[in-house]
Amino acid sequence: MIGFAAGIYLLPILIAPPAPEESEVMAVAADAVFTGEFRKDLKDSDAFHWGEGTVSVSRTAVSLKGNLAPGPDYKLYLSPEFVETEADFMRLEPSMVRLGDVKTFENFVVTLPESVDPSAYNTVIVWCESFAQFITAAQYR
Repeated sequence: MIGFAAGIYLLPILIAPPAPEESEVMAVAADAVFTGEFRKDLKDSDAFHWGEGTVSVSRTAVSLKGNLAPGPDYKLYLSPEFVETEADFMRLEPSMVRLGDVKTFENFVVTLPESVDPSAYNTVIVWCESFAQFITAAQYR
């Protein structure tokens, strides 16, 4: 069991693509219309589910200058309300928009679909689809 658990934790780290170049993250930050902070002290964050750093939201992308706890199958969402628990996520999921995959654990850049207006939302959420686990959130407005 310990080996299986370690494998689940380590496999995403081993197969993660390289983090985006800092210049790419900073380019999104420079064009940001909103910013927020991922913090480790959210209600459903713990030693294995957390994020920290600055989230920048531009009209074309969301970036993180910071770190996420490693894990599988992370998805990035925008929500119209702040979320910090799995129960809140499940309740609000129908009103959210899923932007795409987060495959790196140090910094990321996720492109916004053209149809998404970030000003219609106020929170960025990282969610683990495979295990239905809240990872972190940042309120940006």
